Amino acid sequence: MLFMPVVYGFIGSVLIAGAAYWKKSLSVTGGIAAILLGTTMYACGSLAWFGTLIAFFISSSLLSKLKHQRKAAAESGYAKGGRRDAGQVAANGGLGLLLCIGNVIWPDPAWWYIYIGVMATVNADTWATEIGGLSKSIPRSIVNGKRVVAGTSGGITRLGIVASLLGGAFIGLIGGIFNHIGETQASFSSIIIIISIGAIAGLSGSLVDSWLGATLQVMFHCDVCGKTIEKQEHCSQKARQIRGLRGMSNDVVNASSSLIGGVICFYLSTLPL
Repeated sequence: MLFMPVVYGFIGSVLIAGAAYWKKSLSVTGGIAAILLGTTMYACGSLAWFGTLIAFFISSSLLSKLKHQRKAAAESGYAKGGRRDAGQVAANGGLGLLLCIGNVIWPDPAWWYIYIGVMATVNADTWATEIGGLSKSIPRSIVNGKRVVAGTSGGITRLGIVASLLGGAFIGLIGGIFNHIGETQASFSSIIIIISIGAIAGLSGSLVDSWLGATLQVMFHCDVCGKTIEKQEHCSQKARQIRGLRGMSNDVVNASSSLIGGVICFYLSTLPL
């Protein structure tokens, strides 16, 4: 009985990952990881789990192509560029997959709400980065409010915050719609509630991501060009660590903040409305 879901999940994942690779949104390793992730998600979960994951992936991939040349300079110091690799795919979707598997082993509505919060956070963070990167205003540090260079970890803008809120709401909308497919009496209010929860959890998790990026994420200094960067090598030379915890990479920050967003989403779902 499990064979056909695996086949459907594999075919769908190959088509989407293949298109993303062709559009240069995924690297080879990122494409392989996306296929494995999507196939397993479809086999273990329902269309709601798989569809929410794909909605995040497609929307974030499309946004990454917005005014790419304008963002290229700022992204030169990022640990990862426009093409997502296996590490980024795992950081953005790996926790969601574990939650899906947990729901198979021990079915409980809590898994779903945590999952929505996780995906809302990674989507909110991606939208904030991609859309916020187009802002004409100078970013400010989430820690002290001082102006920082575009692309600096922990830098936020008003446009980025709005984009983050919308990114979380988008995941709530998609998850709510998919989760109610086939129900004859799907409540409009229940959709509004999950949209609101997704928006709040996504924004909260995204802000946590920015704070972690500004305080605990490992950062390096390039002695050649003088830039503060996220990656260990720049200008074809090894950069030196200047702050943060070794091992607290951008991927670890993303995974940690998404888990916090998931917990926030679950907590909000337990509140009486």
